Order: sequence, then structure tokens, then C-alpha cells
Amino acid sequence: MKPPFVITVDGPAASGKGTVASGLAAVYGLPMLDSGLLYRAVGVLAARAGHDLDDAPAAAAVAKRLTAEDLTDPEFRTRGAGEAASRVAVHPAVRLALRDLQLAFARRPGGAVLDGRDQGTVICPEAPAKLYVTATPEVRAERRWKQLTAQGEDVTYAEILADIARRDERDGGRADSPMRPAPDAVLLDTSEMTIEQAADAARRIVEAARARWESTS
Repeated sequence: MKPPFVITVDGPAASGKGTVASGLAAVYGLPMLDSGLLYRAVGVLAARAGHDLDDAPAAAAVAKRLTAEDLTDPEFRTRGAGEAASRVAVHPAVRLALRDLQLAFARRPGGAVLDGRDQGTVICPEAPAKLYVTATPEVRAERRWKQLTAQGEDVTYAEILADIARRDERDGGRADSPMRPAPDAVLLDTSEMTIEQAADAARRIVEAARARWESTS
């Protein structure tokens, strides 16, 4: 039996991968999992419970209790949640606790779109379509700064650029499931692209992968 058609969209913070992933989910009628939201939820919920985010067992305990119903809190979209996510994501125990939830989503019969840092390398390395979406740190910082200020957060571009650099180093340098492109992922640099251009480029990448997938027995 042919495996489900899964699209993985990995890349660093504010690269545009979330927008690309949600656009692909709409085009192909597939459910989408924002795996970064899982880690944001763990970080925020652990902090609310008074845990040190560097306490791996405590963060893992929060991760084990997480359900899809817990992911609607608007605080998970804030700058602080992003920083908390990057801190708890370095713990192998947290990643292990969230792995089954991600695997179950990836194995849905009709397929899925998976958005994250390690979806094409760890969670679903057999995915027929893999993208690695990136952009320069300066472009990503400007995008995130505009997003956060629009949400009412009082933050400077310089602060966001420093956040981006810190998160890139932490996400790319962790021992367990570091952020990196899968060997067969297609690189999509959105630095000089509009949203529409990035969406079109991503669709063409996936169309090529889908044609290959459909030609296999």
C-alpha cells in the first residue's frame, strides 16, 4: 500500500515556513501540524507551573500531558513563548515525549503537512515532499518585529535580531534532532520573495515531488 502523501516544511524562526506550510495545506486539502506550537506550549505551561525551563524532567512531564486541545492559547504566539520553546526543545526527554503525537499526525491515512525544525529529518524522513524554508537573519528579524509590534508587543528590531541569532544557535546546535535540512529537502530561500512568490515556489516544489510519488508503485 502506498504511504500517505506527507509534506514536511522545516526551517528557522520567521523564515516564512509557517505561511508556506499553511498555504500548502490549503492547496492540497491536508491537515497541518505546527510542531513548534507544541514546544511553545510546553515552555509556557512549564513556566506557568513555576518550573525552571532548564529542568528537563519537569518540562518532559508537561510535554507528556499535552493534548491538541491545549494549543489554542494566544500566549503561545508571543515572543516569550518562542524563547521558551527554544529552551525546552533542547531536552531529549521533551522531544521524546512529543514524538508520538507528531508521528501519529504524520501517519494519518490521507497525508499531512508538518511544519517544524526536524520534521523531514527525524519525524518523517520518508516523506515524499520535503522543503527547507529559510531567509537571512536580518529579513527574518524584520518580519518577526513587524508581526510582534502589530500584536502590541513593545520590542525593538535589534532585540529581535539578537533573539533570532540566539535561537538559531540553540536550535542548530542541540545534540538531539538539531535543525538542519534533510539531505533530500529542497531549499527555498524566501529572503527576496513576497508571500505570493514563496507560496508559488513551494507549490511547484511539491507538485514535482507529488508527480514522483504518484509514479511509484
